[in-house]
Amino acid sequence: MSAFLVANIAPIMFAGLVVFLLLGFPVSFALAALGLSFGLLGIQLGLLNEALFQALPERIFGIMSNDTLLAVPFFTFMGLILERSGMAEDLLDTIGQLFGPIRGGLAYAVVFVGALLAATTGVVAASVISMGLISLPIMLRYGYDRRLATGVIAASGTLAQIIPPSLVLIVLADQLGRSVGDMYAGAILPGLVLTGLYAAYVLGKTIVHPAAAPALPPEARPLRGWKLAGRVVFVLIPPLALIFLVLGTIFIGVATPTEGGAMGATGALVLALVNRRLTWSLLRQAMNSTAKLTTFVVFILVGATVFSLTFRGVNGDLWIEHLLTSLPGGKLGFLIVVNILTFLLAFFLDFFELAFIIVPLLAPVADKLGIDLIWFGVLLGVNMQTSFMHPPFGYALFYLRSVAPAREYVDKILRKPIQGVTTGQIYWGAVPFVVIQVIMVAIVIAFPGLVTGNLEQTKIDPSKVQIEIPQEPQEQQQEETAPPDFGAPK
Repeated sequence: MSAFLVANIAPIMFAGLVVFLLLGFPVSFALAALGLSFGLLGIQLGLLNEALFQALPERIFGIMSNDTLLAVPFFTFMGLILERSGMAEDLLDTIGQLFGPIRGGLAYAVVFVGALLAATTGVVAASVISMGLISLPIMLRYGYDRRLATGVIAASGTLAQIIPPSLVLIVLADQLGRSVGDMYAGAILPGLVLTGLYAAYVLGKTIVHPAAAPALPPEARPLRGWKLAGRVVFVLIPPLALIFLVLGTIFIGVATPTEGGAMGATGALVLALVNRRLTWSLLRQAMNSTAKLTTFVVFILVGATVFSLTFRGVNGDLWIEHLLTSLPGGKLGFLIVVNILTFLLAFFLDFFELAFIIVPLLAPVADKLGIDLIWFGVLLGVNMQTSFMHPPFGYALFYLRSVAPAREYVDKILRKPIQGVTTGQIYWGAVPFVVIQVIMVAIVIAFPGLVTGNLEQTKIDPSKVQIEIPQEPQEQQQEETAPPDFGAPK
């Protein structure tokens, strides 16, 4: 029995993690418990040295002093303040009237505003809840198909996962050991392409089923002409200014992502103050939610650190590497298996848990196969987006369910009863957009330039590198290298 454990402790440890997660144990505690338990078992079997656990305090201190992770509470706080600043409401109302005359106009407005909110808030919950509260009643009022309406709102909210300043990109950059700024630069174009795919799906839906997304009637569009144009410019200035304040300063090298997050949080406070939405109650709620999310992230990271310390100690990383590098198909086979695994795990785990558990195991293998880790991180980020849209555990679906009317109600404008939205309609509405996200994964694999084309790359041919050491004068060199004459008279 002992010989079997010694030979297979790494796969047994990994299988134990899968069992704990499927049983529903809290991820952070499951990771830490498995790491400590198998660490003690490894010591008893003679596989590990007791001194291994002396590295734990230093690792945990390293987590607490990680400057990169400071961006997480900053961007979370910014998103929560913006959720209540009135910016999302102004954007949806104005852009909805701009696109209102065309069929599917409200759906296009949701996609456009979802991308803007993603570039300012970076928080999925804030985007989905805001658009669900504001846009969904209007869509239901004017006869939108419930599956299309709920699907486009949930999917547009998840754009905050891949469009900077995404929280998942910060975590992925930290776990991959790469720059957050490079991760942001690499993710911009895939995020815009995904936004375009959402809009293309809405267009196809309106062509095949015109009644699924009717145009708004004239009475629902009070703003027209120059008045509408002025309103559009006015409401676009704050988010665009905030996007430049956060992302612009990062990309031009003026600020680090952490500093950009701090400026974004300050800008969100200013916007809330200008819109007269800044109250002590709002501040308290935002700070409490930020503290909870940040604690959640840190606890998972601590648990993952304990697990990975033991897992690497028993050569689990080498087992994973051998397992993945021996797959048929080489690099492409590795990418296919990794993305299928990530997609399946997304049914049960959210993006934080995925990033902290599987990325540290996959990154060394990807690096050994010659895969650019920024491109690999963006690819995983696009795939992890599906974790918010998977029925039945997608968080975006839960957020939308919490604000969508479940029962029949009387519309305050039309004064007529409107049927509620069922959970089944929300789930079925998400399916086409999950398929689009999977298609986006394939596009990133097929066209890596979407990510790497935005990165500054210095091309150096190692074969042409010459190292020249300046030669000292021969006399001085001989004088310095001559042995000292200790017997000579002074």
